Amino acid sequence: MTRTRALLATLAAGALLVLTGCTVPGFLQPERDRSEPTGETVGAELEPFYSQVLEWERCGEFQCATATAPLDWSDPAAGEIELALIRQAARGGGDPIGSLLVNPGGPGVSGYDFIAESLDFAVGPRLQERYDVVGFDPRGVSRSTPVTCHDDEEMDEYLYGIVDAERGSDEWIAEVGASATEFGAACAERTGELLGNVDTVSAARDLDLLRAVLGDDELHYLGYSYGTLLGATYAGLYPEKAGRLVLDGAIDPSSSAREVVREQSIGFEAALRAYLADCLGGPECPFTGSVEDAEAEVSRLLASVERSPLRGSDGRYLGANALIWGIIWPLYSPAAWSYLDDMFESLMFGDADFALALADGYHDRDPDGTYLDNSNEAFAAVNCLDYTVDADPESMRRDAAELAEAAPIIGPYFGFGDIGCSVWPVPSEAERVPIAAEGAPPILVVGTTGDPATPYKWAVALAEQLDSGVLVSYDGEGHTAYNKSNACVDDTVEAFLLEGEVPEEDPRC
Repeated sequence: MTRTRALLATLAAGALLVLTGCTVPGFLQPERDRSEPTGETVGAELEPFYSQVLEWERCGEFQCATATAPLDWSDPAAGEIELALIRQAARGGGDPIGSLLVNPGGPGVSGYDFIAESLDFAVGPRLQERYDVVGFDPRGVSRSTPVTCHDDEEMDEYLYGIVDAERGSDEWIAEVGASATEFGAACAERTGELLGNVDTVSAARDLDLLRAVLGDDELHYLGYSYGTLLGATYAGLYPEKAGRLVLDGAIDPSSSAREVVREQSIGFEAALRAYLADCLGGPECPFTGSVEDAEAEVSRLLASVERSPLRGSDGRYLGANALIWGIIWPLYSPAAWSYLDDMFESLMFGDADFALALADGYHDRDPDGTYLDNSNEAFAAVNCLDYTVDADPESMRRDAAELAEAAPIIGPYFGFGDIGCSVWPVPSEAERVPIAAEGAPPILVVGTTGDPATPYKWAVALAEQLDSGVLVSYDGEGHTAYNKSNACVDDTVEAFLLEGEVPEEDPRC
């Protein structure tokens, strides 16, 4: 449903921004190699988890530890899973405010890697001075006990395989459904009981466990994209333990799966139009004429590879789905729009490699064909538990037609997303409802007016749902707003996290 701010960090590492998370300055705080739990009273079945002492070890320039959590929070005695943590100790001397847990989104993205590889992109220097910055892999993700499904070759076929039938036809739905069924069966076989316990509510309960074993009476938290849903869910479950929560690139917890897809289709289409307008104003744009002319050319390219996929130099084929991923990835950040110039120009000459490379970036696939993590598997597993779907083909066709009308370029290829979860081996029982978090202190909700992945209206909705929600609007393009060179947003977020200052009204940055 959403991807993540970590995509932006990956693009930034490609020379868009300077990231220094792997080149930490020499001054470090003296080692604090143990985290003592808060000692709060919990039920007997949870006491072994809440009383554990974290032992921190050096891992490069950071400290790392592993916590254990119940496999199934409804039955804590049923087994355990591991949660991987990474920490940058507060750099400013004296007593830190506490831990600042950071989630980059996804679902399914490694918060561990986010801190290890792009600390300065994740959190500004003023926060690094006063907080122990903690990244973590949620349950099912990467270094924590993971969801495991396909090997690399199988994943290539699942993501990039070409369906030789008309999109939306009975034959096409059957073939896509068979592929999704095979994928889900592999996940169930290789993951086991965990597959039914990677929902966001379970991850939010893990978040409270981490708060306690880190020794913090309140949770201080910075969540991006899907991380806003995780943070809001936490506030709804534990309003009395919420500290300073910032939710940037907000998701509306009450939105259904189809509402999410519709709004994202519209959002990415708007971002594509903004890119094309910017491109046509430059000297090296591969398009000519008006924005409408350029949009028509993008539609033509998509229709062309849908009919006749282009073969890449590695033997894979570029179909419309892969091209959509290649288009979407750079739309997360205006700083990456120039990649689209090169991609579209290469496509016009029949070269699929640049588009495949961008699609690979979206899916964390290395040029040698290996997948760098399990984000694709975890993404599917979490979403299929968090959202209910409608498996009726006629209903899906109606929705697809509405998407194509709402977003004529992107929409035709965003339809039929319910197929995968309709055959998932663990049925969802989730209800999409507003979250009020009554009794929680002020919660900052940050929204970007031109955000394609988490549309601004979701931030408005979440701020209104939360009893103590405070909206911070950024008038701009791209996914998320904090720590991306806007002083108004940065100052507002950091004054809140550092001093507890709450803006009297939306600053409209």
